[in-house]
Amino acid sequence: MKFDVLTLFPEMFKSLDESIIGRAREKGLIEINLINIRDFSKDKHKKVDDTPYGGGAGMVLMPDVVYDAYDSIKDKNAKVIYLSPQGKILNQNKVKELVKEEHLILLCGHYEGIDQRVLDEIVDEEISIGDYVLTGGELPAMVLIDSVSRYTQGVLNDESIKEESFSNNLLEYPQYTRPEEFRGKKVPEVLISGHHKNIKKWREQKSLEVTKLKRPDLLG
Repeated sequence: MKFDVLTLFPEMFKSLDESIIGRAREKGLIEINLINIRDFSKDKHKKVDDTPYGGGAGMVLMPDVVYDAYDSIKDKNAKVIYLSPQGKILNQNKVKELVKEEHLILLCGHYEGIDQRVLDEIVDEEISIGDYVLTGGELPAMVLIDSVSRYTQGVLNDESIKEESFSNNLLEYPQYTRPEEFRGKKVPEVLISGHHKNIKKWREQKSLEVTKLKRPDLLG
C-alpha cells in the first residue's frame, strides 16, 4: 500500500515512524511519502494562501499551489482523498474498502480550507474522522493511514484483526493477561480452563454484552 500525503506540515507525521506502522514501513509493506505543498509556492516568501473572495475570516489555500503539488505525484490509478469535516465518516467498512486500493493520495487542508476549483479537479472522495472541526487534515490523515495499514497484508496476523471491535458490528470482548490475580480480582475462570469451545462462547457473549452497554446503535 502506498500513501502520498499532500500537507503543509510534514513534520507532524513523525509518529508514523513508531510501533506497528514504523515496522511495516521498514519491511516495505507500506510506503508513506510526504509532499510539502509549500515547496510548490511561486512566491518568494513561500506564500500558499490568500483571503477568500466574498470576504470572511481566515485564509484559503490557493488552487495552483495545491494542484502543482498534486501534479508532482499524479497517478491515474490512485484514489485522491480530501480529509474534511464535510466528508463521509471513516468507519471500519470504509477502511476495508480503502485497503483494496494500491495507492492513496491524501490531501490535508488547513486554515479556512482549499479553493473549491482544485478540489473539483482532483479529489475523488472526502472523508471525515468525526463531526467536529480540527485545525487541519494532518491528524485525520494519520488516523486513516493507521487504520488502513493495519489491514494491509502482512502488517498484522489475520488472527489479530479477525475478532477486534466492529467486526460483525460488535465490540471486542474484554482481554486479560498475567498476573492471574490483580488487586483481589481474578481472571475469569473460563479463560484459564483450556476449553476452547467454552472460551469462544464466553467471548461471543461478552462481545454482545459490551456492545449493548457501550454502543447499542451498532446492533440496529
